Amino acid sequence: MDIKIDENTVIVFDLDDTLYNELDYLKSAYIEISKELKPNDWEQLYARLFSIYRNKQDVFEFISSNFQLDKKELIQKYRNHIPNINPFNGVIETLQKIKNSKGKLAIITDGRSITQRNKLKKLGILPFFDFIIISEEIGTEKPNESNYKNVEDHFKLETYYYIADNFKKDFITPKKLGWKTIALLDNGMNIHSYANTSTSHKFLPEYYFSTYSELNIF
Repeated sequence: MDIKIDENTVIVFDLDDTLYNELDYLKSAYIEISKELKPNDWEQLYARLFSIYRNKQDVFEFISSNFQLDKKELIQKYRNHIPNINPFNGVIETLQKIKNSKGKLAIITDGRSITQRNKLKKLGILPFFDFIIISEEIGTEKPNESNYKNVEDHFKLETYYYIADNFKKDFITPKKLGWKTIALLDNGMNIHSYANTSTSHKFLPEYYFSTYSELNIF
């Protein structure tokens, strides 16, 4: 897909399952917790935790019951840990091309401030972005229009793209605002397997891609 960039263009990204796989964040947290609880046999505990998650059971309840730990503290540890995650192939190159073409970059993501900012820092992409919207910081989640209007009010430019993955909430509002919408297709590891079940046209993006090498930034 061709995307022509100039100084009046803003490329806005979602974060989770768009710039990296969120499942890797979950695995990272489970590994860290497993190593703290059973440093000499952490692999077995991690395998158990991930299996519990895959079976849609309460991982934190299992840990709390078996290790006499406070469930709320475990959840905080999950949310606040420094994750071992990496961006998708081609993400860094894509962001650099946008900057080289004088385009602006923004993030619109749902989540907690410390969690999402730890992700951005660990992915090594925070310096690329000119503006960041995190739902906890502004008090509204996608598809609330204010999450997108904040970006428009900040830049006051002409052309906006939104690149994201979740058909249920990501595209309906930017389409209404006249943004161009692009979906990264699920690589089979998206954490919300139900996210792309909507077939209503108003929820669907205009364009699709499978890997970042398919985006021709110029």
